[in-house]
Amino acid sequence: MAEEQNPIGSGTKKVFINHIDSYSSGCIGKFLSTCVVGASVEPEDVEGEEDNEVTFQIVGTVKTKTEKRRSRVSSEEYFALGHEELLRRLMECDVIVYNISENSEQLDEASWAISALNSEIHHFGGPKIFILISTVMTWALTKPIDTDDIDIPFTEDDYRRRRPHPNFKEHISVERLVLKMGKTKRSRLSTYVVAAGLQYGMGENIFHYFLKASWLGEITRVPVFGSGNNVIPTIHVNDLAGVIQNIIDHKPKTHYLMAVDDSNNTFEDIVKAISDMLGPGKIEKVAKEEAFHTKCFNQRNVDALSVHLCTEAVFLKNSFNLQWPIRICILGPPAVGKTTVAVKICRHYKLHHVTVKDAIGEKIKQLEEVVQMDDQEGESDDTLATQELLDSLKDNMNQNGGRLDDQFVFQIVRDKLNSKPCRNQGFVLDGYPKTYDQAKELFYGEEEEAEDPRSKMPLFNQKIIPDYVFSLNATDEFLKERVQNLPESVVQGTHYAQDQFLRRLAEFRDDNAQDETVLDYFDELEIHPEHIEVTGDKDSKYLAVTEKIVRAVGNAKNYGPSAEEREKEERRRAEERMKLLAAEREEMERKEAEEAANRAVRLEEWNKNRREVKRQEHEMLEARSIPLRNYLMKNVMPTLTKSLIECCKVKPDDPVDFLAEYILRNHDLVD
Repeated sequence: MAEEQNPIGSGTKKVFINHIDSYSSGCIGKFLSTCVVGASVEPEDVEGEEDNEVTFQIVGTVKTKTEKRRSRVSSEEYFALGHEELLRRLMECDVIVYNISENSEQLDEASWAISALNSEIHHFGGPKIFILISTVMTWALTKPIDTDDIDIPFTEDDYRRRRPHPNFKEHISVERLVLKMGKTKRSRLSTYVVAAGLQYGMGENIFHYFLKASWLGEITRVPVFGSGNNVIPTIHVNDLAGVIQNIIDHKPKTHYLMAVDDSNNTFEDIVKAISDMLGPGKIEKVAKEEAFHTKCFNQRNVDALSVHLCTEAVFLKNSFNLQWPIRICILGPPAVGKTTVAVKICRHYKLHHVTVKDAIGEKIKQLEEVVQMDDQEGESDDTLATQELLDSLKDNMNQNGGRLDDQFVFQIVRDKLNSKPCRNQGFVLDGYPKTYDQAKELFYGEEEEAEDPRSKMPLFNQKIIPDYVFSLNATDEFLKERVQNLPESVVQGTHYAQDQFLRRLAEFRDDNAQDETVLDYFDELEIHPEHIEVTGDKDSKYLAVTEKIVRAVGNAKNYGPSAEEREKEERRRAEERMKLLAAEREEMERKEAEEAANRAVRLEEWNKNRREVKRQEHEMLEARSIPLRNYLMKNVMPTLTKSLIECCKVKPDDPVDFLAEYILRNHDLVD
């Protein structure tokens, strides 16, 4: 069969994904559709190739037929293809991705597809990559590496030892077939198997029930089916998509890969975190069979939630450009807005906000609770050690005016960064460390490694070192003005008081004028800080600064919003729009009422003025008529009266002529 292969340099790399309208495959397709081929390779290796960017063109099959494409993710969608037509479509593609992690009905088709491609390998117009996305359930019954330590994690190197869950035996058969077919002629057909952990994010998939139950608040305790002590391997669906992208770009020599994050959370940990974040904050352990009563889980879902596997994706972490979780450090002078930005970033990525003050307060409170609990249960060596540490911290703070020596701060902050929440979800370290020595001490390497004497790079702990460092910069004038404009209630009792602020600002400038600064430390580790200027003129809420950081860090790699969260956010926005419209209507009605009242006042004033003018005109006319009336009464009326009397006596035929003639004859009587 001849192939319609995209020529090199055509501007696209065609990727086939089965069931593109399903949760996992849809998210992977959406992710790849926004990527540039080769983008996961180190930047210096692809520098200068921006003008010849090659993009991914996504095509694939769909489970349900629609009149038009479901989204802009795929350029072509196929429904119910026969084998001959399906093979023709696969031959047109550079990369074929078959996802059997969420739909066992695709097992037979995936087996047929890889076999059919292998039989046509000599007709390929160019090399192809076949990627099978399987599941860690093919490891479910694998015997521990060390029976004395069952928590030693499995890695890709142990894949030949894997034993599947009884309900996933067909999956492992397909995995083996894919790996076998990839050995025929790897220069023409490279095959990869990706054992994916339970996928979450962008809709949450298997964890949707717990998110919904927590969000709706219809239950007081979120159920944990079974003991909840089993460790569940998980991976964010976008990270899984990133693994696929890296395989396409790198074509690694390792052909079996694990795609799991570093969380190693138990089932109970996961449900508790969801309950704390979205729901009542409480959980309840119930029988595993209760899961079926919810009608939200099938047998495969229950099997997946019951699996106990400690895994570690060593190859992915060491070879691919992936980052789990996000660790950020924000530095800068006092009052520049570090905490404001850190809170916004934590809210955006759902990270933990770490400050020295909060870490110390949390540590002291934790020690006090432990001591109090142990006092009720009886003294022990641990109690004495805890009490001794608590006393040491308090004594040191009393001697230093409420501050702790660096040796205590290092340990407390290091413990905080090593805590399970920070290790799993990530953190934003706010305003610390401040000097080169503090950074070196805080992030020192725990493992004894052979250090290259020629290297200037200090040893560091890879598990807590920040992935991104942002240095917020501002002028002294701006910082002083910002502090002066703060409300007195905010400034009082804080380090923003004038004398303390100026001293701390001077210390910061001095620390950053040394030969070795905290930014130099990160530069040496090739974690190059990004400098962001803060002016505040048009960004008083630090939206522009936050946007720059989000753009640099990229998409969130944590539990994304569930459907309920997105619905709530849409409702919130709709309510805000309705409130805004109602406020606008109310303001318009108020203005109209105010204008009507003003018009009524103006009309009443006009009528009042009109009446006054009429009155004054009447009085003026009355005043002007008095002399005329007096003249008439004195000179005219007597003669007129006599003429009328004579007229009455004579009774002439024409009284008017009679009166006129009478007055003319007697005009001398009228003065």
